[in-house]
Amino acid sequence: MTATVEKDSADAESSKKDPEQQSRIGGILRYDVPASLVVFLVAVPLSIGIAVASGAPIMAGLIAAVVGGILAGALGGSALQVSGPAAGLTVVVAELVNQFGWAVTCLITVGAGAVQIVLGLSRIARHALAISPVVVHAMLAGIGVTIALQQIHVLLGGESESSAVENLLAIPTSVAAGQWPSILVGGVVVALMLIWPRLPGGASKVPAALVAVVTATAISVFMDLDVERIDLPGNLIEALALPGIPDGQWAGIATGVITIALIASVESLLSAVAIDKMHTGPRTNFDRELLGQGTANMVSGVAGGLPITGVIVRSASNVKAGAKTRASAILHGVWILIFSVLFISVVELVPFAALAGLLVMIGVQLIKLADIKIARKTGDIAVYAVTVIGVVALNLLEGVLIGLALAIFLVLRRVVWAHVHADETVDGTWRVHMQGSLSFLSLPRLTHVLSSVPSGTKVHMELAVDFLDHAVHEQLHEWIRQHELGGGTVYMEENGSASMAAAAEGPPKRGLAAVRGSLAPWSAWQLKDDAASDDNPPALRPVLSGVAEYHRTHAEAIKPHLAGLEEFQDPDTFFLCCVDSRVMPNTITSSGPGDLFTVRNMGNMIPAQGQDTSVEAALAYGVDVLGTSSVVVCGHSGCGAMKAVIAGPEKAGDERVSEWLEHGLASLEAYRSGHPVGRAAEELGFAEGDQLAMVNVAMQLQTLTRHRVVGRASAEGRLRVTGLFFDIPSARVLQIGTRDITVLDGSTV
Repeated sequence: MTATVEKDSADAESSKKDPEQQSRIGGILRYDVPASLVVFLVAVPLSIGIAVASGAPIMAGLIAAVVGGILAGALGGSALQVSGPAAGLTVVVAELVNQFGWAVTCLITVGAGAVQIVLGLSRIARHALAISPVVVHAMLAGIGVTIALQQIHVLLGGESESSAVENLLAIPTSVAAGQWPSILVGGVVVALMLIWPRLPGGASKVPAALVAVVTATAISVFMDLDVERIDLPGNLIEALALPGIPDGQWAGIATGVITIALIASVESLLSAVAIDKMHTGPRTNFDRELLGQGTANMVSGVAGGLPITGVIVRSASNVKAGAKTRASAILHGVWILIFSVLFISVVELVPFAALAGLLVMIGVQLIKLADIKIARKTGDIAVYAVTVIGVVALNLLEGVLIGLALAIFLVLRRVVWAHVHADETVDGTWRVHMQGSLSFLSLPRLTHVLSSVPSGTKVHMELAVDFLDHAVHEQLHEWIRQHELGGGTVYMEENGSASMAAAAEGPPKRGLAAVRGSLAPWSAWQLKDDAASDDNPPALRPVLSGVAEYHRTHAEAIKPHLAGLEEFQDPDTFFLCCVDSRVMPNTITSSGPGDLFTVRNMGNMIPAQGQDTSVEAALAYGVDVLGTSSVVVCGHSGCGAMKAVIAGPEKAGDERVSEWLEHGLASLEAYRSGHPVGRAAEELGFAEGDQLAMVNVAMQLQTLTRHRVVGRASAEGRLRVTGLFFDIPSARVLQIGTRDITVLDGSTV
């Protein structure tokens, strides 16, 4: 009897798993198999071309592609990243092959894989991401320049030189001695690589690299062109070879191991980060990714393959082709294995000039204008330029080290930077403004500025710094003492997170910036003594002092944004909120000028059509004329309008206020009838008035769906409508739907 029960239980469990397993297999067949075929078609010509550029046996590229696809795909920490030989390592591998020979280079690959495994086990993978992205981008650009300069000679029918500088100087000679069959074949590849992705329809879905190489090869065969072609000793199985043992030069070998390990690790991790941004599936486990990459490199080196990294081109193709799991990367390796064993004769038809054209385009594509623009915008263009020049003129390792050194220097300079200046106002008062990080390194600049302030004058010091050490405290304290002894007066205004008092009481600490301007009320930073010395009437002092502060601290920063809004506005969101002074639309949405088309009224209510022309006109103009993409209704806690609706609008006192509050009676009725949003608010612990405020938002959303302007735009798919609730005591913002509430952690009540 017991056995029967156990069997029935096992059968039931099996029946539960079968649909899941069938669904998983169905997903692989539907998404991953087609994606793997696309990546396979991209990987084959690239792997062969990278082997040629590296000076390695051609089959080494295919061996690395197989091992990278299957092993790194199965063991790595990124579900959709595709690994294999990468252009980013061609320069390093070529140098190692020239110095040590191919067999020893394979041993170096094995050692690099072992280092990666140690790094993965040490759980320090994320620290590799601390390398400045601009250095990595510049490194890839330098590699791209080097590859293009090297392969342009092969495309012209000649031989490449041993260094990038020699290749650059030899271009005129190669052009003069160019062979037209090679130029024709390479030119066809370059032209198709440029044109194919821009073709309309489904043509661009076929990999441009494959189309270019196949077309150029076909032309060379049908025209019987006299061009040098790939010559392979056998298939992939026959090409497998064990690494060699070096005869000395251990220091150079160790350097090669570390170089391959670090570059391959950083490139793989950065590629994984980029791929994570392209899909919504599982995020990368960086330590596991290094373990997978290290294992693949050890096997590739033992088998006679190139070093392996995560490759952004293949990985992006994988995501764009619709892959859902790591099965796609694994299968792409299987397809390459089958191709390399059974169809190797096809590869021997490919001219070297076709691969040269492909590699020239790969090199050019590694130089991204977007990276250069970002480097200029962020002030890192010097790092980018120095790294590129170093990689091209010296070698990859020295170029990267020089770029990193410059990047670290600029970071240190920015961290210790302090802006100190003094100027005289119209009333003869001197203002000394200090901003940034003040340390002993800032003393030369600080003393120079303070020395420009005449003795006996009235001085207003503005200290808005996030770091201040004892050396600066001592210098400022002594200068203030001397200035006051000379008959002057000094008033110190401290607006930053670091204070004079704290610098004297303990070690300096860097804190968060003080809350100023739009994030804090006037009472938090306007000083009574400062206001008392103002000639403005008492009723205007706060607002006019605020305007003055705006001109001192915000006007210059916001001016570039306003320049583009001089003639027109193009807001993204129609934002309806309460008139309550505690509700800050731009602050709680982190928006700036031109983002929100804001309308405010008591209780953030939308009367029925025809009952309020003000809201009607604003909606019509915002949605139909300005074309806002969303409408947001925002309520808040402690709303006086909602409290008045509960007490009875007729008790409001003012006839016009009572008349307006009657628009909230429908929300009150829905709340008392057990509206689901009200129940959810009660579960979250909100008081009665706040529960009604949330129900009121939900009811306004329902009104909007029936509105002639909003309803039409929403039905056409050009407008989204949602609600928000600003909880003042906790400073939290909740999302309100017509029947539910979404809290900050993403859960829905």
